Parts: sequence; structure tokens; C-alpha cells
Amino acid sequence: MNISENIKAFKSELPESITLVAVSKTKPVSDIMEAYNEGHRIFGENKIQEMAAKWEEMPADVQWHMIGHVQRNKVKYMAEFVSLVHAVDSFKLLTEINKQAAKYYRTINCLLQIKIAEEDSKFGMSADAAKELLESSEYQNLKNIRVTGLMGMATFTDNMEQVRREFRYLKNLYDELKDPHSFTELSMGMSGDFKIALEEGSTMVRVGSAIFGERNYG
Repeated sequence: MNISENIKAFKSELPESITLVAVSKTKPVSDIMEAYNEGHRIFGENKIQEMAAKWEEMPADVQWHMIGHVQRNKVKYMAEFVSLVHAVDSFKLLTEINKQAAKYYRTINCLLQIKIAEEDSKFGMSADAAKELLESSEYQNLKNIRVTGLMGMATFTDNMEQVRREFRYLKNLYDELKDPHSFTELSMGMSGDFKIALEEGSTMVRVGSAIFGERNYG
């Protein structure tokens, strides 16, 4: 698996307007440095403590994206450095990120995770809950976070029409919420479905195995 070649291939294939998040979860720093040395700077992790350990070892100009489900009691471990939190699925979590960001005099960018998949295992809030949150006065009072868009994970299925429908639903919601809230990011699409996500309006894709190879969970 040639990581630098894979990064190069993705960079040439993706439009410049699309942000590539190289999903480096479970991968060693040596692998991530291969992508880094190819000029890539944006990496996604799904465990906060693993991400924090890598942050300490990696160069300071890396942008770390937290793409996994976030436990509120772990937010403090990433508040000093995280660039974007993809999977904010409750107002309580947003409040905690705001509180921890304030300790470092930072504003942390966040995406609201919308549940678009049919599987029960996927996290996320409903469209109505997201609208309610963004319109609430409590949200307006959070000064150390900035909600910059939405994130969603499609159903894990071979039915690509269903995947397309789910992405289209999320893009429509994004467009509906974007105008009053100055959104810039729509994070949808992973190694298996990013091409459909791009066709449906994604601005940010999260690609792991197609860059780093299959994960070994041991």
C-alpha cells in the first residue's frame, strides 16, 4: 500500500474546492507522516485520546478533525488543538465543547451530525432538532464554538440509490439552513461512497482505507 501515491491520486482526482480528510484512525504516526510528507495536512480520528497522542508527536501545522462519536467527558483532551468536530449530535455536547474551548481562548468549529441512515447504530440528530438548536437563544450565547455546517453518514448498503437519496436529503437540509447561518461545510462521503457524495454536493470527504489500507483492529 503506497500511502503517498494514494494521496497524490486523490489530490489529482478531487476538485480543489473539496476538502479531503485522511482518516488515520488506528494507523501509526509513521503512516500519517507519509501522507504529511506528500503535502497533506488534514487528518481525521475517531478516538479523542488516540488523536491527542498523535497531536503531540506530529508537526504543529496538522489540522485534526474529530470524526467519531464524542463523549462529553473526553472533550477536554482535544479542546486545545482540534480544528473541526464533525459529529456534534446534541446541544449538551455543543455546550461542553464551548466550555472547554473557552479555557484555551479558542473558538472551535463544529458540524451538526444529522441522522440520515436507516441503521439504528448511527448517531445524529433529526432535522427538526437541528433547526430548533440553531434558532435557540441558548445557542446564540455560545461564544467559543462556531457551527459551520452539517455531517452525515449514509446507510451501509450496496443499494447506491438509497445512499444517494440520503445524501440528497442532507444537502437539501444544508441548503435550507445555510442562508441564515453562513454554513460552509457539508461533510458526507467515505471511501466507498464519496463519488456519490460529491455528485450530491459534499464539500468534505472522509477517506481512510482507500489511502491507508484496511484497518487492523487486532
